Amino acid sequence: MGTVGIADEIRLYLRARVALIVLVTVEEQRALDVLDQVRRDRDPASDLVTWDIADGLESASGRQLPKAATPPDALNKIKELAQKEPRRRDLYVLKDFHAFWERDPAVRRRLRNLAHKLVFTGSSLIVTTPVRGIPVELGDDAVVVEMPLPEADALRRELDHLVDRTKGVKSTLTPAGRSRLAQAALGLTAAQARRAFAKAIVRDDVLDDRDIDAVLAEKKAVIRENEALEFYGAEESPDDLGGLDVLKEWLRLRERAFGDAAREFRLPAPKGIALIGIPGTGKSLTAKMIGGLWRLPLLRLDVGALFGSLVGESEERVRRALRLAETVSPCVLWIDEVEKALAAGGHDGGTSQRVFGTVLTWMQEKTAPVFVVATANDVSALPPETLRRGRFDEVFFLDLPTEEERREIITVHLRKRGRKPEMFDVYRLARDCDGFVGAELEQVVVDAMYEAFAEERDITTDDIARAAARTVPLSRSQREVIEDLRAWLREGRAQSASFAGAAQAAEHQVPVLEV
Repeated sequence: MGTVGIADEIRLYLRARVALIVLVTVEEQRALDVLDQVRRDRDPASDLVTWDIADGLESASGRQLPKAATPPDALNKIKELAQKEPRRRDLYVLKDFHAFWERDPAVRRRLRNLAHKLVFTGSSLIVTTPVRGIPVELGDDAVVVEMPLPEADALRRELDHLVDRTKGVKSTLTPAGRSRLAQAALGLTAAQARRAFAKAIVRDDVLDDRDIDAVLAEKKAVIRENEALEFYGAEESPDDLGGLDVLKEWLRLRERAFGDAAREFRLPAPKGIALIGIPGTGKSLTAKMIGGLWRLPLLRLDVGALFGSLVGESEERVRRALRLAETVSPCVLWIDEVEKALAAGGHDGGTSQRVFGTVLTWMQEKTAPVFVVATANDVSALPPETLRRGRFDEVFFLDLPTEEERREIITVHLRKRGRKPEMFDVYRLARDCDGFVGAELEQVVVDAMYEAFAEERDITTDDIARAAARTVPLSRSQREVIEDLRAWLREGRAQSASFAGAAQAAEHQVPVLEV
């Protein structure tokens, strides 16, 4: 829902004679602009009256209004004004009023009484607040409307307006380039986008393709302030991930699924995938690779950061994070170690279950093109309904890498560190590293490099082999976990990320050795 949608929703409530509307937004000025437009379209002779603790009552039309220094005074004066001219269709806006109703029951009572009185007049009351929660006493009288972040069209207008009124700006961007720049700002408020555009312009008085990266950098910083979301650059590619051929092919088939051609083909956007496996098998790297392969923004949802100390704070954080992901869409949302959402085990008053339930419901019902990548190490900690179809297009199991996959992984890490793989006996190393996961293979290469660096020489195959011999792979300490996950695969609950069929996957499984 964009600015037009929110305006239509408010108009509908006003026509229905709803006397108290709570408008949830951090963009106060944008909200006032929308309300003023709604007021003028509804009745040009009406007025938009605002109140805040600093300036009291103010009229958009310049009317002289009585002083109202306190919340009770404001509510009393609004009641007098509305009843004095009951046919006027004014909108009264109370700014940041949540700060007063939270601590004063008398204010809550006065507000409720005023809402009842306004039903019999043409005026309505609107509270702007950055937080969603409202007092229980007002639940039956108020409707809550959440104002979405601006869409790409609105941001494009902000950009055009800024360029037109800034003197001396040279622009080499085509109309399509300007649209891409506006698209890069999705997820920002209008004020944040204006600041990002202005910063890009004044840097060199030129607007060009380089400014797209500058705006993305600003967006990363803003998203980090969300606490629960982290923005990742699309830097990984399939070449950075060894093995997992079935999973890679599945992703390649859907590479163009978010474009205009897919929509014209009536192809629905993919919902997401779940990646199950022991730590170090490449789940996180796969999530990063999807963003790079599909050239989409990658957002990581930090489940641990969702939980706050105040009542309702956790639920508000998760709703805010999911709204932001929808605004940035099309994008990839990576939920890392999703089982952590239930780590409290019911000892937190049900908060973890509510947060987890909010995420699951959103995954089931979302219509925005947000591709969810959920990773989990312990599938037994997840409720059975978590991984059902409808939420995910596919559930992939990442097993211990086979010998061929280990060769690929070792080759990847040698090449990433500027070494020529053909100078090493990767066949021998792959055999020596039987049972190692991808993270352990990377670490033995790094350990070998430390040893060679200390001796002021380059690494050799023997260095890596010695580092591997010193390593006890995780597959030995987590033998039972791996066997349980493989049994889960054999039952047909997941697709192997490396082999097309369960029988083929079982045939090529790496034996797990006892400690």
